[in-house]
Amino acid sequence: MTILLTGDSITDAGRDRDDLASLGDGYAALVAADLPDERVLNTGISGNRVVDLQARWDADVLAHTPDVLSIMIGINDTWRRYDRDDPTSARSYEAGYRDLLARSRAAGVGRILLVEPFLLALGPDQWDWREDLDPKIAAVRRLAEEFGAEYVATDGPYAQAAARVGAAALAHDGVHPTPAGHRLLADLWLEAYRTA
Repeated sequence: MTILLTGDSITDAGRDRDDLASLGDGYAALVAADLPDERVLNTGISGNRVVDLQARWDADVLAHTPDVLSIMIGINDTWRRYDRDDPTSARSYEAGYRDLLARSRAAGVGRILLVEPFLLALGPDQWDWREDLDPKIAAVRRLAEEFGAEYVATDGPYAQAAARVGAAALAHDGVHPTPAGHRLLADLWLEAYRTA
């Protein structure tokens, strides 16, 4: 059984991209540790948006013929609007994501988990990001239903946990998980994986 997790820096988590066995030090490594009988691969790349995944999908995902595919993408599609004035519309995001899923189903990937992007706003500027991110989260939910994929909710659970421990304890910049944030993400992922 090959489980492949892909996405942006949250999945990448410092992995050695020259070593397919490298999982980084984030939730992908925690998932692998909790599933020792499975082959877990991580092809996340820091900074990626949906369009970047589209460009590398065949080589970095489909070429590995995963039995289980996990995708977490979207926060950079929002972030680049605010730090580089390079927005991705919700419509473009959804269309690109749909392309990834259609190609995956056509290639015979049987099980797909969609991990929603999350944001823990650490100040008024990041609260403004919600207007851009929330429609993208809604798009992921629609796509999960459309493609019969499993859905891993993260945005609400992170907000609930942050109410107890503080947002910075889970994501130092509101986006990139701390070790505790990665543990939470791994637990949410494993719960979805095991209860399907």
